[in-house]
Amino acid sequence: MQVDIGNALAEVATPGIPREALDRLDDRVAAAHERIEEGRANDEHGYATLNQPANVDVDAIQAAVEPFADCENLINVGIGGSALGAATISAALDSDVEAYYLDNVDPKWVADHLESIDLSKTALNVVSKSGMTAETLSNFLVVREAMEDADVDWTERTWVTTGPEGNLRDLAEKHDLPSLPVPDGVPGRFSVLSTVGLAAAAFQGHDIEAILDGARDAADALGPSLFDSPAYAYGAVNYALDQRGAGINVQLPYAESLETYAEWYSQLWAESVGKDGVGQTPVRALGATDQHSQLQLYRAGPHDKMVTFIRPQERADTTIPETELEGLSYLGGSTLGELIDAEFEATEASLANAGVPNVRVEIDRVDERAIGELLYSMEAATILAGELYTVDAFVQPAVEWGKKATRGLLGGGDFEEADEVAEKTELTIE
Repeated sequence: MQVDIGNALAEVATPGIPREALDRLDDRVAAAHERIEEGRANDEHGYATLNQPANVDVDAIQAAVEPFADCENLINVGIGGSALGAATISAALDSDVEAYYLDNVDPKWVADHLESIDLSKTALNVVSKSGMTAETLSNFLVVREAMEDADVDWTERTWVTTGPEGNLRDLAEKHDLPSLPVPDGVPGRFSVLSTVGLAAAAFQGHDIEAILDGARDAADALGPSLFDSPAYAYGAVNYALDQRGAGINVQLPYAESLETYAEWYSQLWAESVGKDGVGQTPVRALGATDQHSQLQLYRAGPHDKMVTFIRPQERADTTIPETELEGLSYLGGSTLGELIDAEFEATEASLANAGVPNVRVEIDRVDERAIGELLYSMEAATILAGELYTVDAFVQPAVEWGKKATRGLLGGGDFEEADEVAEKTELTIE
């Protein structure tokens, strides 16, 4: 993976980072790296994230999904970190096996999915670290009933990925369901390179060892200087630009297969650094599509944004046919790959010309190894940013507040958060 931060420098962008400030920031990166490595060596709270590529039991994952080899579809029930990482890999890589991610509880959306899937040829993976997540368990119960209505023995089609305790663990033991553990000390949003993210990939036939090899390459590239570490360069520049007023980070992949990656990154970044009154807001976009919907704002609007371009250097291509239309003759004989690369180069230059800070992240191609490298690098970048912001990147108290309020409203316990929902001030206009 390569990261180009040239268009984030003060000589190009406003806000931008002066070169001397980048040198000072590098001293802080070195100190942060030392803290990170100490936590990693001790497998401490959260820092265990960076040890996942060395700790994954690939054989156990393959053994868990092997009984379902005759299935043509997968329904992955989870939410947030229990779905987005696996969904990112599924969206990025081609497979003959369809994977469906039930990560929302919109009733029509869930019902439409279940009506469109042949449940007799479908396996079910239920993912919840706590085994208590209301949305996940609710969707599981709905899918289970749908399978029963379709005369499918759900116990022969289901495996669970969960912690050592909780409702999901109890259910697995009661029905003797195959199960995979979730990693200790790793928050869900950091768990893509573990059983949580890799089981679905293995089920779809992807080379999960290659994904982990890419992650190991990224781990080996971590070092005490942002000038030598793409992951740290990205995390440090995000932090520095936020401190200078670029409080919005637009994720703009130039590959349709990486659109879900932008969703995964948005959770990772927002939930990790957004606390104690600080944090940069991630925004999802897609190149070249959103050049025609959002670029006007990014180039000519307020300078409160940075744009992150993500693209593969190699891709399969399609030739644009010749045309009799004179005004389009310049397109004939070119390729869609050349067109989207030109769109990318033009947009990057357009933003730089307008003084909008932007960063280029490039991977070799969209394959298993490159995806593993990209995902690990962004996890490391986020952990570094947490150190620079001086926040705990591994907790999510605001999320927990909402979970408690939801459980209380549904009668799942007595929570003061639910009482506060009832005290909401109303001003309804009809």
